[in-house]
Amino acid sequence: MSINFRKIEEKDNQDLANLIRVIFREFKIDKPGTVYTDPTMDHLSEVFKKDGSVYWLAEEDGVLLGGCGIFPTEGLPDGCVELVKFYLSAAARGKGIGKALMQKSIESAQHFGYNEVYLESFPELHTAIGMYEKAGFKRLDGALGNSGHFACNVWMLLIL
Repeated sequence: MSINFRKIEEKDNQDLANLIRVIFREFKIDKPGTVYTDPTMDHLSEVFKKDGSVYWLAEEDGVLLGGCGIFPTEGLPDGCVELVKFYLSAAARGKGIGKALMQKSIESAQHFGYNEVYLESFPELHTAIGMYEKAGFKRLDGALGNSGHFACNVWMLLIL
């Protein structure tokens, strides 16, 4: 298995949007106030042109397996960045690919000089939450910043 990790390009937009929508339906979290209804979903390569952001993709033989990125979400404390849009196809789970994507994103956060990484999630994504906890993320009592994803009800923070 030869997994290629690379940064998002314009040609990836539709495949990535399709993958995210499939995963949201799989976990029955395809509802308002989530990435599922986010107007930027179909042109994520544009979103990640913002300074201090990056989005990593994993692919095998040209097939998109998943992605994860960091984004300086409006309203976050100074030095804090959000871990965003972390999704992995069902076929790619349990192989360490997600952990590698998350690690690349955390390393990018350090490279950009951030000292905290924040994320929002759902209890339905318990496997991912367990991975976040193993990576050192701690649960918070409420949201930070202005992601607009009001349906999320798990908030976590990693001190770098």
